[in-house]
Amino acid sequence: MAFLRKRSLKVSDDERTTAAELTLRQSIYPLCLVTILFFLWGFSYGLLDTLNKHFQNTLHINRARSSGLQAAYFGAYPLASLGHANWILRHYGYRAVFIWGLCLYGLGALIAWPCLLHRSFGGFCAAIFIIGNGLGSLETAANPYITVCGPPRYAEMRINISQAFNGVGTVIAPVLGSYVFFLKTGEDEKALKNVQWVYLAIAIFVFLLAGVFYFSTIPEITDADMAFQAEETHANVEVGPFHKQYRLFHAAFAQFCYTGAQVAIAGYFINYVTETRPNTSSSLAAKFLAGAQASFAMGRFTGVGFMKFIRPRWVFLAYLTMCIVFVAPSITQRGNTGMSMLYITLFFESICFPTIVALGMRGLGKHTKRGSGWIVAGVSGGACVPPLLGAVADLHNSTAKAMGVPLAFFIAAWSYALCVNFVPSYRDPADKFSTTKVGLEESTGSVDDVESGPRSGVMEKEHEGGEVQHVNSSREVVGS
Repeated sequence: MAFLRKRSLKVSDDERTTAAELTLRQSIYPLCLVTILFFLWGFSYGLLDTLNKHFQNTLHINRARSSGLQAAYFGAYPLASLGHANWILRHYGYRAVFIWGLCLYGLGALIAWPCLLHRSFGGFCAAIFIIGNGLGSLETAANPYITVCGPPRYAEMRINISQAFNGVGTVIAPVLGSYVFFLKTGEDEKALKNVQWVYLAIAIFVFLLAGVFYFSTIPEITDADMAFQAEETHANVEVGPFHKQYRLFHAAFAQFCYTGAQVAIAGYFINYVTETRPNTSSSLAAKFLAGAQASFAMGRFTGVGFMKFIRPRWVFLAYLTMCIVFVAPSITQRGNTGMSMLYITLFFESICFPTIVALGMRGLGKHTKRGSGWIVAGVSGGACVPPLLGAVADLHNSTAKAMGVPLAFFIAAWSYALCVNFVPSYRDPADKFSTTKVGLEESTGSVDDVESGPRSGVMEKEHEGGEVQHVNSSREVVGS
C-alpha cells in the first residue's frame, strides 16, 4: 500500500515544493525521460508527411483530400490541450498526463491496423485523430514541463534541445518511409502491410513507455511553484486574471499561424519536389524530405548555440524573418533552386515553435498550466493551413504557387516576434527570466521531497478566527 501511495498521480497545486528551484543536475533524469516523448511525436509527424503522398498514390485521392491526415492529427490538439489533457494536468499533474497521452497514442496505433488492412482512408484518419489526442496531451504537459523543470534562465535553451530530438524523429520517419512505403509499381498491398507493422511496433513501445513513467519518480511542478518563480524574477508584479493575459493569447495566435505554415510546407514537400524537379520519384523525394528535416534538426542545435550568447527573443526574430525571406522565392523558382529555398526555410523554422512556447509562458505564474494549453492549442493551425494549401494547389495545379499560403501565415506570426522584442510589456518578462539566479544553486531539498510534500520553508500559521495563512519562514506571508 505504501508503494501504491507513492505512485499516486494526484498532486496538490496549492503546495510549493523544491521543484521550483531544481538545478541542472537535479533535472537531468526527468528531462531525459520527457525528451523521449519529443522524439516520439517527431517520428509520428514525419510518418504523416510521408503517408500524405503515399495515400495519394495508393488510394488515388487528390492533394486536398490527403490533407485530411493533417486535419485529423492537428485538429485533435485543441480538444486535448484545452479539454481533457488540460483538465488532468490541473487536477492531477504532469505524470498523469504523460501516461494518459501515451495510452491514447498506443490505442490509436492499434486502431490503425484494421483500417490499413481494409484500405479505409476515413478509418485511418479516425485512428490518426486518436493519436493526435494522445500527442496533443503529451505536448500539453511536456512543453511546459521542459520549460519550467530547471533554472528559468535556461528555459529556451532546454526546450530547444529537447525539441531537437523531435527533429531527429522527423528525419528518421521519411527515410523509413522511402524504403517501406514507396515500393515498386504493383506492390501497394505489400507497402500497406509494412505500414501496419510500423504502427504495431509504435503501440508496443508507447505502452511500455507509459509503464516507465508510472514507476519513475519525477518532480511535479505545481502552480505554487510557478507563482514563486514569477515572484522571484519580478516578471509579473501583478499577474491579473487569466482573461487579461494578452501576451499569452498573442503567443497562441502566433503558434497557430507558424505551425500551420510549417506543417503545410512539410506536408507538401514531396509534392513540390516531384512537380518542380525533373525525373524525381516519390521515393527519392521522401529522401530529400529526410534531408530537409535534418536541416530542421541542425537548425535547432545551432539555435541553442546562438542563445548561449544572444537573447532568445532576438534569435527568434532573426529565424522567423529568414523563414519569410526564403519561402518567398520557392513560389517562382523550380528544380534544385526551389527545393534549396525550402531546405533553408526548414532550417530557420527550427527554433520557432519551442521558443514561442517558452516566451509565451514567461511570467504567467499560477496560470502556467492553463496557459500552456492555449499555446499548444495553437498547433491546430496544422489542421487548417495544409487543406488551404492543398486546395490552392489543386486550383492552380501547382504546389509551388500554393507556397504563397504558408508565406502569408509566417508574416502573421511575425507580429509576435516583433512585439516580444520591441514592446516593453512583452519584452520585460522575457528578459527578467533570462537573468534570474533561481535554480543555479542547489536547494536544501531533493527531488524526492517533491513527491512527499511541501517545501520545508513553507508552513501554515493559524490566526484568530481559524484563518490559515501559508508563511514562508525565510521571508513573509505569501498567501491566505
